[in-house]
Formats: sequence, structure tokens, C-alpha cells
Amino acid sequence: MLCSPKFQSTMEYFNVPLLLLLILSIFSHSDGGSIGVNYGRIADNLPSASKVAELLKSQGLDRVKVYDTDPAVLKALAGSGVKVTVDLPNELLFSAARRPSFAYSWVQRNVAAYHPATQIEAIAVGNEVFVDPQNTTRFLVPAMKNIHSALEKYNFHDDIKVSSPIALSALQNSYPSSAGSFRPDLIEPVFKPMLDFLRQTGSYLMVNAYPFFAYESNSDVISLDYALFRENPGVVDARNGNRYFSLFDAQIDAVFAAMSAIKYDDVSIVVTETGWPSKGDPNEIGASVENAAAYNGNLVKRILTGVGTPLRPKENLTVYLFALFNEDKKVGPTSERNYGLFYPNEDKVYDIPFTVEGLKNYHDNPTPVTGGRRNSKGSSGNSHSYSGQTWCVANGDEEKEKLQVALDFACGEGGADCRPIQPGSTCYDPNTLEAHASFAFNSYYQKKGRAIGTCYFGGAAYVVAIPPKYGKCEFPTGY
Repeated sequence: MLCSPKFQSTMEYFNVPLLLLLILSIFSHSDGGSIGVNYGRIADNLPSASKVAELLKSQGLDRVKVYDTDPAVLKALAGSGVKVTVDLPNELLFSAARRPSFAYSWVQRNVAAYHPATQIEAIAVGNEVFVDPQNTTRFLVPAMKNIHSALEKYNFHDDIKVSSPIALSALQNSYPSSAGSFRPDLIEPVFKPMLDFLRQTGSYLMVNAYPFFAYESNSDVISLDYALFRENPGVVDARNGNRYFSLFDAQIDAVFAAMSAIKYDDVSIVVTETGWPSKGDPNEIGASVENAAAYNGNLVKRILTGVGTPLRPKENLTVYLFALFNEDKKVGPTSERNYGLFYPNEDKVYDIPFTVEGLKNYHDNPTPVTGGRRNSKGSSGNSHSYSGQTWCVANGDEEKEKLQVALDFACGEGGADCRPIQPGSTCYDPNTLEAHASFAFNSYYQKKGRAIGTCYFGGAAYVVAIPPKYGKCEFPTGY
């Protein structure tokens, strides 16, 4: 994981009741997805590669992704039955792109020397290349093609897929999910040729998705329950009517939508990284053992049921948890060193299952632990706290036509109390569209219990944490 951007505060999501998920997970294993794990080694206290291979097998983890092609690791995994994804690091992209002979030699030394005894199933060419400060983006697709050509010479191209993990920062838009789109500057030079390559070779797009970052940065508007796959009322995507119950599904569907927008709706996704830290700095809201256990445990349950996403209901996902161990030499905030499922002595950081069999005895135990201090700073940028109260106001930068349509909905079908903004009433002045829409939007928001997604109006509204001020009008905080 590079320092993944802390945005993508997508707020739609999809799931089924947790009881049904458990039933399905027990009886529908043949239709389920697959769980793997990332094996990072930026640490000085990890067990030997042979012990790691035994640990993976003992936990029922049959897929692992590594960030290099370390000989000791690949040899230890030989004959284990564990499927392996290896990595060609970003610093080698230039050579792999410019010289087919380099790509061939790399495959010879790092793949052909171990496969098929070590069951290598994929090569990640680079990692989050679009946010790489070395600016290696232009070398990505040529490197992928040269690595694939080298695999063809060994006749490995059917067994081993070539792809590259992207961060969600590659998206221009992620909310609502159905409006997901790639950054315009990446579509023609990178995404179209890369997705062409993935389609032609029967491969898939690798995606790194971290709902934790969205929750950490937007905990004032994102429900912890919906970030952790717990029961919640759900939010409807106004563009297509899909109802979402988890931020993870919302983020993945935003990528599916982005691919569909440029006519690649036949390409699959593998989630190559996702996870939740068990410890963080005081400002890393949500980082705790309880939340990490809930996120990863409920994610395993959700994936192994075979339930797809709203946009791809039949898509069984393969997901790699980040990460196998806490890595004490990683730099950055405390969370970076605390994503592990296991301590270096192989004890579990928290107890969650990784298999359908293990799910039979799994129960999430909700606790209101968020880790760190809740940021009282609202959307307005004001640092004062108003006891957790929030209001909904109109986005004055939106087009007047859009605000008017949203205002008409709020006062009509939405059931907002718009009597105070009628002529002669207490909130009629100032007589502006923004002021009237703000009052109506807030009335609707408060009547709906300030639920996630009720202050959106197609992007025409947003939440603030200080009382709005329009003339002498006082905005209510509840009904």
C-alpha cells in the first residue's frame, strides 16, 4: 500500500441482512468469492518464509500477494497449494517497457524458475503507479505488454494473468457510484489501452480500496456501521435506484461504473488491497482493534457468500486483505504499522475467520469504539462543536435550475416543512433561491433523522456543523 489518498467518501452501498449472509455463507460456498492476503515484509521481526507458508495453510488462506519475487518466499510456497501474485516493482517499469529482453529475463528469473511448483497466478506490474512520485505512468502499459509477451514464450500466458493495482485516486468522480468516472487525463493514454489489454488477455483490473480512509476523513457524515458492513438503513443511488449498505461496495461499483462509462463493462475486478488498522494516531479516527476486527471479519463474510454488487450482482470478487503482519519498519502514521492480521510471533491481532467453515462460529460484536478523537470540524471549516448537531444547506455554486428542482422536491414529495419560507413568514427573507433551498433541504434532512444520504439532492446540498445564518431565520435541528 502506497500512502493511499484519503478521499472517496462514497456513501452508497449494498448488502443483504447479516443473518441471510451467514446462512448463504454456510450453504453457498460454491457460488462465493475468494479471500487472499497481502504478505508485506517491511519489518525486522517476521517469521521465516517456511513458517509463513505453514501459517497460511493452517488458516485456510489459499491466495497470497507479495510485493516482490523474493526467492526464499517463492521456494517456501512451492507445493503448498497457495496461489501467488508476484510484483514487478515501480522502479523496474522503465526497463520492462523499453526492453523486451529485460522483461523476458525478469520472467525467466522470477517466474519460470518457480512456476508451476509455486503456483504463480498473476503478476502485478507496478503498484498504484498513478500516484508514484517517480512519474512512471507512461511506462505502465508497455511494461505490461512486454511481460505478457515473455509469458507467452514460456506458454504461461493462460495460467498467469498480468495487471496493475490502481488506487481510487484514479477516479475523477465516485459519488454516486453510478456516476463513477476515471480522471480525464488518464483515460486515453492509460486506461483505454490498459483495459484493451486486460480484455484481450482475459485478465482483470486490480484495485486497492480502503473505506477506512473515507471514514477517517469524513466521520462526521459517514456512518461507522456502514463502513464496517453492519446493519444500517442504506442509501439509494438517485441515478439508478440501487440501494447500498456498505462503503466497500460503493467504492467498487464506482470503479465498475468508470469502466462501463468508457465501454469496458466486460472487464472484471480483483481487489488487491483492502484493510483497516488496529491502531492509529489520535487523529486517525476509527483505528482500533474492534473496528479492524469488524471490518475484516464482516468483509470475509460478505465476500464468501457470493453476493455481488448492485452494478455487478453476479460478480464474485476475489479480495486480498491488507496485511498478513504488522510491519514495524513502515514509515508514516501509526496506522501504517498496524494493518496486520497477525503479530510477528504469529498470534492473531484479533480473531476472525478466513473460510466458510470458520464463519459458522463467527459473530461480529458491535462496540462504539472509533479510535482517536472525533474531529469536530464540520464542512464549514469552523472548529466549534455544537454537541454533534448538523444542518443541511444548499450548494450556492450549483446551477439555479438544479437548486429549483431540488427545492420543489423537498417541499413537495419530500415532505419538508416549507411554510416558514412562504411570503410574509419568518424565513421568507432573504428572498433568494439559496436561502429558501437551504431551509427546505434542512427541514427534509432533520425530518429524516439526519440519516446518511438525506443531505445530497443530487449534489445540490451538503452538511455543515454550525447553525446556518440567513437573515433572522433560525434553522431547526430536529422534529
